[in-house]
Amino acid sequence: MPEIISSVTNPKIKHIVALRDRRSRKQDDLTIIEGEREIWMALEAKVDVRELYWFGESQDPLKAKIMDRLNSAKKPIYETSAPVFKKIAYGDREQGLLCLAKVAELGLNDMPKKEKAVYVVIERVEKPGNLGAILRSCDGAGADAVIVCDPSTDIHNPNAIRSSLGTVFTMKVAVTTSDKAYEFLKKNNVEVIATSPQAKKLYTQIDVNKSLALIVGSEREGLSPFWLRKAQQTLRIPMKGRVDSLNVSVSTAIVLYEINRQRSQ
Repeated sequence: MPEIISSVTNPKIKHIVALRDRRSRKQDDLTIIEGEREIWMALEAKVDVRELYWFGESQDPLKAKIMDRLNSAKKPIYETSAPVFKKIAYGDREQGLLCLAKVAELGLNDMPKKEKAVYVVIERVEKPGNLGAILRSCDGAGADAVIVCDPSTDIHNPNAIRSSLGTVFTMKVAVTTSDKAYEFLKKNNVEVIATSPQAKKLYTQIDVNKSLALIVGSEREGLSPFWLRKAQQTLRIPMKGRVDSLNVSVSTAIVLYEINRQRSQ
């Protein structure tokens, strides 16, 4: 039988709460993964799940499958009371499943290299929700890898994991600086694409017959002059209303699916 934790002052519960802070995650080399689908994606990607916490019914098929796999791997599994799970949970979901995991960080040398590869480079992303949404778009559109440059948030922020639906574990994701990312792209003959409201070419006029890197900027400031200068293609997404840009994850998805559309022809 799993150990039952009923006190919010239990040291393990205090440790989980502390891991909401980026410095604590980095210091302990651990992150929080919450939700059945996200944990299952992590397990399928062979992420090192260290311990599991659950509340409520355990008969849900995916929940039971996760618990069986971790039990077989002799990982600690803790049942919690409702107040305890509410204390450690990030959101208001009622799945009642949360784990701690050690997640390996990839470098540029781990990025796949192939003919007509598609990379997405995210510069100075600030909001974990946007980072996760971009990763989800990249997964759906079949991007080969994601390079995160100079981020203000970490890629294993629990909110980023949650909004990515676990695709942060299945995508190839590296964290580096803009300078190093550009050198990697240049060395591998990858053409740099930027989007800008001031561009003359429409996104539908993109040249897709080569390896490409779509560069997307921060939520507040957009792309830096560094990437705008390096871009070999600069494209715009037409806007019919009063605002001149879309959410960064939406813009990323539009361009990626246009690349897919053209290549499928």
